[in-house]
Amino acid sequence: MQIVPNYLKTYREGKLEEKIKQLNEILSRCSLCPRQCRVDRNKDERGFCGAGKDLRVSSVFAHFGEESCLVGRFGSGTIFFSYCNLKCIFCQNYEISHLSSGNIITSEKLAAYMLHLQRLGCHNINLVTPTHFVPQILEGLLLAVREGLNIPLVYNCGGYESAGVIDVLEGVVDIYMPDAKFSSSEVSRQLCGVDDYFPNLKKVLKKMHQQVGDLVIKDGIAQKGLLIRHLVLPEGLAGTREITEFIADQISRQTYINIMAQYHPCGEAYRFAQINCYVNQKEYMEAISIARSFGLTRFD
Repeated sequence: MQIVPNYLKTYREGKLEEKIKQLNEILSRCSLCPRQCRVDRNKDERGFCGAGKDLRVSSVFAHFGEESCLVGRFGSGTIFFSYCNLKCIFCQNYEISHLSSGNIITSEKLAAYMLHLQRLGCHNINLVTPTHFVPQILEGLLLAVREGLNIPLVYNCGGYESAGVIDVLEGVVDIYMPDAKFSSSEVSRQLCGVDDYFPNLKKVLKKMHQQVGDLVIKDGIAQKGLLIRHLVLPEGLAGTREITEFIADQISRQTYINIMAQYHPCGEAYRFAQINCYVNQKEYMEAISIARSFGLTRFD
């Protein structure tokens, strides 16, 4: 029996439009993320992320390089949004996040993209870096639902989220896929300019898990739940021990986690000797070992 996407239930209950209204009110003094820039983006004012009132998308395609449970046979229906609320200096999508590569589109166009990906057979709609465009995305989602969208919605984010916005997204998102980037405030300050990344991450991971639970996989394809990404950084800078201990003790030992080894210097990483290098096999295997030591076993 196929799981009905959360957003369909919310739409049928008449609650999706109310959520859009709530989010657009937040946009008028933007606090969509913890940076709390308080600019009026409905008037096209810009804060840290650089986004204004218009939705900007970099690319739309069936992605076969994501987690196996998202990709399946026909790919993950991926929509990359321009700009970013974190702007990590080593970002592997630097042109999109920092340089805002992409095109302005309407909500109608976004809905058309979602429906196109569904027609291609994609197993989900994968929203990459959606944090700063949540109101506009839900406007597009509403239109797509009216035209027959019915596959899971993936919220693929950097982990620096507003707890209030995550509350509004209850009943909309099927699969939360946040990064768990850093545990050290000193490291997060140096690499993305925020001191409170980990304290904030801990709050929103709990909320995400309360909403969707552990990841449910049917016939090899993710249906709903929490999937966490953790990118191993050189010299242990990601704080794998603190992050995986928190996940095991405060979220669930059944958490599905992708511990990633693909870090390489990008963007402005050359400015910092510690991250201007690749992750070696020993560092990666140590991260896996640490996660296992806390009882985590569901790895991608």
